[in-house]
Amino acid sequence: MESTIDWGGPEGMLFVARTGSGHVTAMDGAPDGGGHNLAPRPMEMVLTGTGGCAAYDVVLILKRGRHAVTGCQVKLTAERAEADPKVFTKIHFAFTVTGKGLPTAAVERAVQLSHEKYCSASAMLAKTAEITHSTTVVEA
Repeated sequence: MESTIDWGGPEGMLFVARTGSGHVTAMDGAPDGGGHNLAPRPMEMVLTGTGGCAAYDVVLILKRGRHAVTGCQVKLTAERAEADPKVFTKIHFAFTVTGKGLPTAAVERAVQLSHEKYCSASAMLAKTAEITHSTTVVEA
């Protein structure tokens, strides 16, 4: 896996990333840090990527279990340390999973498996952050 990040130049803190899979994304800083608020902050991207990793796992686990999952949303809320490096210290994953006849136990198991076994992003962040989860199952 690889990614190349290029700085946009001396007029700000915009960075453009090109991933090994051929995708492009941007990151920027807050105005008080020299940025122009044109894109997500790098740490927002870390949090977002972790949510994507976990949601991917949950959907895949439910599909492999032949459950009729039709939607999955995860909202992450996080706290960071006050001092540099301002690592994440707490992250809460609030999953809302929609489907037809989805057993709550199956959804909770999928979330737990993601956290304990499959999601490499949350496994890394768990080294500094207390990670918690909640699940809501909605009938489609």
